[in-house]
Amino acid sequence: MTTTGDRPRRKVSWLHRRLARQIKIGRITVLGPGAGCASFGAPPADALELHVTVRLHHWWTACKIALWPDLCVGEAYMDGHLTIEQGRLEDLLEIGLRNSPAPRRGILGRCYRALLHRLQQANSGEAARRNVVAHYDLSDVLYFNFLDEDRQYSCAYFANPAMTLEQAQEAKKRLIAAKLLLQPGQKVLDIGCGWGGLALTLARIGHGQVTGITLSAEQLAVARRRAESEELDHRASFVLQDYRQLRGTYDRIVSVGMFEHVGTPYYQAFFNQIASLLARDGVALIHSIGRMDGPGVTSAWIRKYIFPGGYVPALSEVLPAIERAGLWVTDIEVLRLHYAETLRHWRTRFLENMNSVRAKYGERFCRMWLFYLTASEMSFRHGGLMVFQIQLAKSIEAVPLTRDYITARGEDVLAVSPPD
Repeated sequence: MTTTGDRPRRKVSWLHRRLARQIKIGRITVLGPGAGCASFGAPPADALELHVTVRLHHWWTACKIALWPDLCVGEAYMDGHLTIEQGRLEDLLEIGLRNSPAPRRGILGRCYRALLHRLQQANSGEAARRNVVAHYDLSDVLYFNFLDEDRQYSCAYFANPAMTLEQAQEAKKRLIAAKLLLQPGQKVLDIGCGWGGLALTLARIGHGQVTGITLSAEQLAVARRRAESEELDHRASFVLQDYRQLRGTYDRIVSVGMFEHVGTPYYQAFFNQIASLLARDGVALIHSIGRMDGPGVTSAWIRKYIFPGGYVPALSEVLPAIERAGLWVTDIEVLRLHYAETLRHWRTRFLENMNSVRAKYGERFCRMWLFYLTASEMSFRHGGLMVFQIQLAKSIEAVPLTRDYITARGEDVLAVSPPD
């Protein structure tokens, strides 16, 4: 006979069995619910090895984590139902990522992932607008308390490990300008321009006409104010517009940190549009987060709380659409740990300024955002994420025969000196 009191203990044991099966690297000690205590994984040989102790405050938290860890670990941390007694949040997430089971490669596993992948990627024009508003129209109180002074919300470029975040973001913009082979007076399009920092930099460097498009009304307002205050509004204009609605011809096209929101069913339309908008001798650059282990699905927690409709692509999903659009891939560069370092800086700044964010959004939001920044950093360190920059052209002769020009044009990138 099973008593009512036995049921919670039995459900907690679901989590214990899963952890015992899965944890091979590092060690997790689980306290509670109640007075229970259990450890999983190899005992640490010294204090430097991964070891974290967490407390679960309710039996149903243990049950939910056992059934759906991808969603429920983050939710439990946000709600205060999972607290860390020893170690750090990044230790817990590193253990989780390093012990994550490989996706099933059988026919059923492939079919399930393909179906889920398709359902997640329904980014029509209206859906894309809603998804952008959900993330990017949050208050300046949030973003300006962890981003650099130029409000770059994408991977920085640490040409020197000692660079500050501001220096590394400036280096990223100048690297992009070098790969675009920016010439004076050119007409430039920035798809997904954010708060306008890159577009304004390109307008300043290239002395041409730069158009930035976004689906975020908040970002649009900031970008326009910045162009006016920096006296660049005669060279840089910003529009609330979907890339699918654009017409015209541009000498240079750039998109940084926007491709993750396109959705796989729309990759062909995206690159067809690039081909349609790009001048015959033009150059385009796409900068996006990518995954090194092939197509996958978006984390349930990230999709629900941070980036609805977002998806990190594999290069194998992107390149066929480029080929069908009739574009040359003239250069691909993979940036591996640069985004991990960027996120480390963001997380440090967020923690330093968390009181301001807490006053605006509350404790639960702060825990959510901290989990997002930490989980993202650990995913770049241990979860197979990277950043790729793909340079595109219509003409085989649009760029030089060797990559030396990138270094030559970007000499000031490497010349950015570290702090004293």
